[in-house]
Amino acid sequence: MLTNNLMPYFKPAIEIGILWFLIYRTMLFFEGTRALQALRGIIILLLAFLIFQKFDFLVLNWLFNKLFGISVIAILIIFHPEIRQGLASLGKRQIFKYNLREEDIDTFVNQISLACENLAQNKLGALIAIEKNDVLAEYIQSGEVIDSRICADLIQAIFTPNNPLHDGGLIIVRGRIAAAGCIFPLATDQELNRLFGTRHRAALGLSEETDAVLIVVSEERSDISIIYRKKFYRDLGPAQLELKIKELLKTDNDE
Repeated sequence: MLTNNLMPYFKPAIEIGILWFLIYRTMLFFEGTRALQALRGIIILLLAFLIFQKFDFLVLNWLFNKLFGISVIAILIIFHPEIRQGLASLGKRQIFKYNLREEDIDTFVNQISLACENLAQNKLGALIAIEKNDVLAEYIQSGEVIDSRICADLIQAIFTPNNPLHDGGLIIVRGRIAAAGCIFPLATDQELNRLFGTRHRAALGLSEETDAVLIVVSEERSDISIIYRKKFYRDLGPAQLELKIKELLKTDNDE
């Protein structure tokens, strides 16, 4: 009986919670795209539309009713690439997360750092991707499956010249080397082409499509960089590299 009396109060709270969640997820869906600005504009127009209905502004209400249907079609056409990219990104997300233990992360990050330091000292390039929430299965299929524990010597061997796998990217999944010689999408930014080589462009390209943590060792400059979500962290020493990798792996994309 008490539950029935409280239902009229629970239902609005549940509806508000669901609406808040849907709006929040939609904003995250379009984060970092031009469509996000358009989405904010639509929200403002919807609020204005509700106000016009509330105060019974007949002319403005009629005008908004006519324009709304046209604007939805126009937005779908104009922002088609962003919507497609967002849907593709959404499809790559893992439903169930696999969390590594703190000590496991420390161990494999240390091995990656050691390998990168040795490669940089020997002026050898490398490209390493660490999977987070977005699944990298399609990129793993483009290379050679290894499925091995992470070892600095193995990473160095893979990126040694004349090795058939040294030109591609190495992918790490759940604390193991999943594959090497993988092909990543290249960024098309012309300004970037003048500053960086193919490995940096490939790392940036993958960072545009996934939330992977990308590590690049430059054979020209003998420096180590991290690229995450299109952001560069350059000239990292071994200690800085380890700290940054751990920080990014623990960062939730939704924060």
